[in-house]
Amino acid sequence: MDRARVLTLFLGVVRARSFARAAVEAGVTPQAVSKAVRTLEEDLGVRLLHRTTRKLSLTDEGARLFELADPGLRQLDEALAQVRIAKSEDDGLIRLTAPPSVGTHVLVPLMHQFRAIYPGITFDLQLSDLFTDLVESRIDIGFRSGTSPGQNLVARRLCDLPMGICAAPAYLERHGEPRTLDELLQHACTGFRRPVTGRMVPWELGIDGDLVFQDVPAVATFNDVQTEIAAVRAGMGIGQLSMFLIRDDVAAGRLIPILRQFDSHNVGLYMYYPHRTHIPVRVRRFIDFVAEAGRVAGLTDV
Repeated sequence: MDRARVLTLFLGVVRARSFARAAVEAGVTPQAVSKAVRTLEEDLGVRLLHRTTRKLSLTDEGARLFELADPGLRQLDEALAQVRIAKSEDDGLIRLTAPPSVGTHVLVPLMHQFRAIYPGITFDLQLSDLFTDLVESRIDIGFRSGTSPGQNLVARRLCDLPMGICAAPAYLERHGEPRTLDELLQHACTGFRRPVTGRMVPWELGIDGDLVFQDVPAVATFNDVQTEIAAVRAGMGIGQLSMFLIRDDVAAGRLIPILRQFDSHNVGLYMYYPHRTHIPVRVRRFIDFVAEAGRVAGLTDV
């Protein structure tokens, strides 16, 4: 027995004081309503309604059940209605996840701009270098730099994140500027280890239109992007860095791009979210907002 269904039909009969009217409101036949009430009575072992051809009245047990159940069902209906309304509105919470560098340099400005348009929106931004299971973590939208997040997700590449070879002016003054790959390999360089696996990440070099992975001996390795940038800025060595993260350093002369012929455009900034039919309006609006070309066009201008 579907208790929720038969109880709903019983309450409908009491409110309408008619099996026929309750059937019309529920979109079923009067026979189905009558059967549902009989099933409920049999399950409870009590009579709930006195029925005659002209009159319908509650028994004491029926009145008690109606008194207890009707407010609860009305609250449930109201809760469902509120969820439907919230789905169509621009107010509410949007949960995001991203690596710390992307959160700081990309998402915080976009979140601020979005709230200027929709002040009823709130954000929960969780920063992690780990790939996040959106469904398990109840995240609406994820962001990551690298390659496409893969299957079972909607993934949109927002822009390229070129990787460039850079050094501090002080380092170049002391050691000179390499002009070829062979010369580069003779210099002190920094390296990056993946936070999850601890594996060294080879440099990605664009050579004659191809992507070449080059292992570079490192005088220091890091598992945090910002720390590696700080090391290169301090003159510890030459590093291959994400150009969008060092825009300000390049503009201020704290870092100098070198060997630009080896810049790599393999890495991209991706926005991803689950395959879902009913995406809340507020989430869909933020997805479209971020995806606008004008919103991300400046990320890679170095």
